[in-house]
Amino acid sequence: MDIKIDKNFNNETAIVFVSGEIDAFTAPKLKEELLPLTEEQKMTLIVSLEDVSYIDSTGLGVFVGLFKQIKKNDGELKLVNLSERLRRLFEITGLNNIIDISSESEVGDNETIG
Repeated sequence: MDIKIDKNFNNETAIVFVSGEIDAFTAPKLKEELLPLTEEQKMTLIVSLEDVSYIDSTGLGVFVGLFKQIKKNDGELKLVNLSERLRRLFEITGLNNIIDISSESEVGDNETIG
């Protein structure tokens, strides 16, 4: 399965909708698309994982890297719309204590900002 990434921007906020599976094959594409956003000062990056069915350790590593980079630039990373399965994965790994995750939507369905 492939991955689809849609990005919307409003000032210092980027909302990204990801769909598909995040694994060793697709994680590099996700990193390539999102890493430049974390290099902006005071960026808020909201990533909706509502349509993500699977994340492996490579995918988790991408989110850890994004978190570290965005924090260096006084930004914030939020993962929203996680399924129960994905939320449990972040809890088991302890990443929910580091990265702001929520099962609740902070954005509308593929909402366009701007």
